[in-house]
Amino acid sequence: MVLADWLAYQERVHPRSIALGLERVSAVWRRLGAPPPAPVTITVGGTNGKGSTVAFLDAMLAAAGKRVGCYTSPHLLRYNERVRVLGADVHDEALVAAFECIEDARTAEAIPLTYFEYGTLAALWIFAQSKLDVAVLEVGLGGRLDAVNIVDADAAIVTTIGLDHQDWLGNDVDAIGREKAGIFRAGRPAVIGTREPPAGLVAEAARIGARIVQAGRDYATAPTGTGWRWSDGAAAVDLPDPALAAPCQRDNAAAAIAALYTLRDRLGWAPEALAAGVQRAHVAARLQRFVKAGAADLVVDVGHNPQAAGVLAQWLETRPSAGRTLAVFGALADKDVGGIAAPFRDIVTAWFLAGLDAETPRGLDAGALAQRTAMTLPRASLATYAAPEAALDAAAAEAESTGRILAFGSFFVAAAALRWAAARGYREAGS
Repeated sequence: MVLADWLAYQERVHPRSIALGLERVSAVWRRLGAPPPAPVTITVGGTNGKGSTVAFLDAMLAAAGKRVGCYTSPHLLRYNERVRVLGADVHDEALVAAFECIEDARTAEAIPLTYFEYGTLAALWIFAQSKLDVAVLEVGLGGRLDAVNIVDADAAIVTTIGLDHQDWLGNDVDAIGREKAGIFRAGRPAVIGTREPPAGLVAEAARIGARIVQAGRDYATAPTGTGWRWSDGAAAVDLPDPALAAPCQRDNAAAAIAALYTLRDRLGWAPEALAAGVQRAHVAARLQRFVKAGAADLVVDVGHNPQAAGVLAQWLETRPSAGRTLAVFGALADKDVGGIAAPFRDIVTAWFLAGLDAETPRGLDAGALAQRTAMTLPRASLATYAAPEAALDAAAAEAESTGRILAFGSFFVAAAALRWAAARGYREAGS
């Protein structure tokens, strides 16, 4: 089978798309020999900022000459984006070979795996064959019961904690924090990248016996004339501003640096590589801006929960547009639509609501999305479209060249916006 066949097959093996728990995936990994993915593994969890933090770690380590593999999810345009080795997406052939090995191990005991679990095992298997120095693993959902957690991380990072995935993780930040703290290990560094973490996260980290390294307490950041400084009392590094936009990116970079500092005896400590990595790190659809002569700017972001929406709104407010801001918005059914839309009450002039029900069984159709949005924004201008591409076309037809279009709310919306921009001759701002 080719890669597309394997991915379609994986969606049918387990009756549920999400099935948290480590027993099944651990059993298959043991049958594969459970090889370590790399001599050093760093796991990254949290509500928002995981992908950016992985990108900072990747860029910093690569600048220091390390062989790095990164596993992230979900993907935007190609499944291969999820598994990167030495800065490049792996080829179809590597994924297919890994899936064949996993299937042999799985069927020996008739163990059902989810789509995500197949992908996690494939990444670990590929990393184990790639003679890496460091593997960086992004948690998919939660932490304690996420498939990534079958690996004991040498250091782990939890970026932020907010309300998201409550159906699986709990209805308050303390419960969610305890679940995300499950990636920490006794005696090993546990970097907490937020200055005011929920009590549940800190309490669970302490119960586990992890070595807590907390932002604002064990390390700090401060602006300088040319950028910013990271320090922990014993060491300090002067850094340029991240190429990644958004106010939170310094915090994400700082958490990555804190993790690398805890591992300096094994990985070395190269301040010049940290500075280079801060500038080089790039992740698609994180406040990514596209421009085209005579057309409105396009801003694409994967923000899909209230915390991420607040950061996005803050960024937009600091960069007012000469024209109107039009939003192309889509969401999954389990998301807090009102909480996501609320921060844009005074920023967005008109909403172009895109159905995602054709993209995924979890997607909201445009009518249901409009009903939920109207509950929070009863006076907003709302128009509905069957798919993101149609919503983008409509927004572009109405936008002034001095204005901007904001496409956000889901990875599906972001992916559609990236394809739409490429097909219409937009280029990334600054490129």
